[in-house]
Amino acid sequence: MSKIKVSAISYLNTIPFIYGLQNSSILSKIDLTFDVPSTCAKRLHNNMADIGIVPVAIIPSLPQYHIVSNFCIGAKGKVRTVALFSNSKINEIQTIYIDRDSRTSALLMRILARKYWKITPEFKPLDILNYNEEKTGYMLIGDKAFDAESRFLYSFDLSGEWYKFKKMPFVFATWTANKQLDERFLYEFNAALAFGINNIQKAVEMQSNGIDKKTAIEYFEKNISFEFDALKRHGLTEFWNLALEEINRDRVC
Repeated sequence: MSKIKVSAISYLNTIPFIYGLQNSSILSKIDLTFDVPSTCAKRLHNNMADIGIVPVAIIPSLPQYHIVSNFCIGAKGKVRTVALFSNSKINEIQTIYIDRDSRTSALLMRILARKYWKITPEFKPLDILNYNEEKTGYMLIGDKAFDAESRFLYSFDLSGEWYKFKKMPFVFATWTANKQLDERFLYEFNAALAFGINNIQKAVEMQSNGIDKKTAIEYFEKNISFEFDALKRHGLTEFWNLALEEINRDRVC
């Protein structure tokens, strides 16, 4: 029997999932690879993976998709690792450089700018950070955001701003398959994920991606919410609706 190809994100927030998968019997049944979010999405879209913890913006574009777990990468307020950093106040920002690692975060950035902050900056892909530039913002995701926190005068947490805007939690990524998979496999897969979430301390001790372990534990306790519950599903539907509007707006423009 061929192994199920699983694409996982190589950020701190997925470490509990990885710990669970690597310390359960499911490991012998999967081929596990690690990528940035955008690559996870491409692998699933191009049928190079069977399951991925993928940015939610990609999901509606898949020819076939199945959200296969009640666990996700989400937040009920500030997430800390998806933020806009700047040396200027939000209404003074004229250019925003966007991290290309996740389309979900990029779309959330655009939605907040237009609908919540009411600003119209020029959006550009991020190549190089300039910590001293004025009237400029940098949207960063993942572990690199920890370092940026102390380097800019202002930070605007995108999940926290979404909550102010919509009073809903935000979902960044879900475990999604591009085909029907065996129910017994999915039961075992989800049991492994649950095991990891129930052993976050051990997961961090095994790997913390260079982040101080105390900071990592605090991050999981205060910022990340793994349960893909009804409120998060509602928030995801609202994001999908606004994202589609944003995509169609870009096409018209």
